[in-house]
Amino acid sequence: MSHLLVHPAGDTGKVHDITPDSAGWGYVGFGLYRLRAGERAAEATGDREVILVLVEGRARITGAGQDWGELGNRMDVFEKTPPHCLYLPNGTDWEAVATTDCTLAVCTAPGQGGHEAQRLGPEGIELTPRGRGTNTRHVNNIAMEGRDVADSLLVTEVFTPAGHWSSYPSHRHDEDDFPRMTYLEETYYMRLNPAQGFGIQRVYTEDGSLDETMAVRNHDVTLVPKGHHPCGAPHGYEMYYLNVMAGPLRKWRFQNDPDHDWIAQRDAG
Repeated sequence: MSHLLVHPAGDTGKVHDITPDSAGWGYVGFGLYRLRAGERAAEATGDREVILVLVEGRARITGAGQDWGELGNRMDVFEKTPPHCLYLPNGTDWEAVATTDCTLAVCTAPGQGGHEAQRLGPEGIELTPRGRGTNTRHVNNIAMEGRDVADSLLVTEVFTPAGHWSSYPSHRHDEDDFPRMTYLEETYYMRLNPAQGFGIQRVYTEDGSLDETMAVRNHDVTLVPKGHHPCGAPHGYEMYYLNVMAGPLRKWRFQNDPDHDWIAQRDAG
């Protein structure tokens, strides 16, 4: 079993609880709740900022001393509509009570108190195509660097059609050398449609010191501590993933694998 592949701990309740300690790194945390209608989740943010993502379903949420009302209108993630999300700074707490069955992602990274609590969608999030041919995928940018909404967190959703590749051509962001590259740890929360499907993800370094290829199933999480990390969806199954990235600088700068950069150069032309 790959140490980079994390299976859910059941079907209900908090099924993922990935922390910097459990992942063996310094920045990114990822939790996932699968709640039935009427069930509750609550946490204190501590020294970490949080972006809550209603992956699917609805919940009434309070946080940072405010009642945010009922959030969520996407009942199935593969509707591909923009998600309802909520940013909460460090030093606050939150509670969610599911009003329908719901899937709630908890994206965390170190907070510096530089941003106020705010809703992050669905307004301002638009499904955007990226890539060409069988490298085409569709992106909901929740909190990438173009939106100054967080101290550390970068969060995005990606829908990869059946038979297509994503996070490709292979690229890495594992050196703190801005503007050439930024160091960003990354998690992928995976979904497949139909749900019995699987996807493929490879995580590897150019020197071969890390090279793992994983079959990912519905609700799995993969960890990318370093290296390149392409993924693919087999024929017949579309793939969704929710990316969480963070590092010492809230910017996304990467370099392609030199062996495959020709694809990016060709497609850019």
